[in-house]
Amino acid sequence: MFELKDIFCKIAKSAGEIILNADREQLDINSKQGSANFVTKYDVLVEEYLKENLLKAVPDAIFIGEEGDENFSSDLNKAFIVDPIDGTTNFIKDYHMSCISIAYLQKGEVIISVIYNPFLDEMFCAERGKGAFCNGARIHVSKYPLENGLVLFGSCPYHKELWKKSFELAYEYFEKALDVRRSGSAALDLCSIAAGRAELYFELLLSPWDYAAGILLVEEAGGTVTDMNGEKVGFDKPSSIIASNGLCV
Repeated sequence: MFELKDIFCKIAKSAGEIILNADREQLDINSKQGSANFVTKYDVLVEEYLKENLLKAVPDAIFIGEEGDENFSSDLNKAFIVDPIDGTTNFIKDYHMSCISIAYLQKGEVIISVIYNPFLDEMFCAERGKGAFCNGARIHVSKYPLENGLVLFGSCPYHKELWKKSFELAYEYFEKALDVRRSGSAALDLCSIAAGRAELYFELLLSPWDYAAGILLVEEAGGTVTDMNGEKVGFDKPSSIIASNGLCV
């Protein structure tokens, strides 16, 4: 499995070059369903590159990507769940909090994760039972309690009915924690929890490609991830999510 993980990291690194070399005058921005939900030609180009190369590595896997025709599937016996650019709005605005997110599943369980921020050249990876790493160095969640912790959150920008509740909950955490942050990338927020840079992250509704890779990273770094009801997060439909160092709730 280490060989596969290394292959996936190399593929992510190469895909990152597409993002870094993007012609910012020719992004070809289009709107998708929901407020502030955009896709650029580079989302599509990166996804096509990832699909071609990941399926070369594992030819009998299925590929589920944000920009593809097959967004959800219950057939996760051997599958990739991929977000080619998590944080597309950030990418459009040249705000360097975007990443490539790759989760490889067997029998419905994520066993390898790769999340790569090409702007910072940070490669996060994890293999089930083998730990979590950033650029080759082992990472762990922090040991800070909530009152000394940073809380990250997503505002559910595509789901207007959840805006008010999201910010009300963020305010509740703001009163209890050191401070709150919103990055615009669920995958990178999960990396921040795994790396001990923040203590808790929540969002009231996300798609599997937003969180599939990040969940394994947090767990392998010693943290916990559930939905907002304390149940296990699935990968065949959208879900809420709360991830922490295990000390913050």
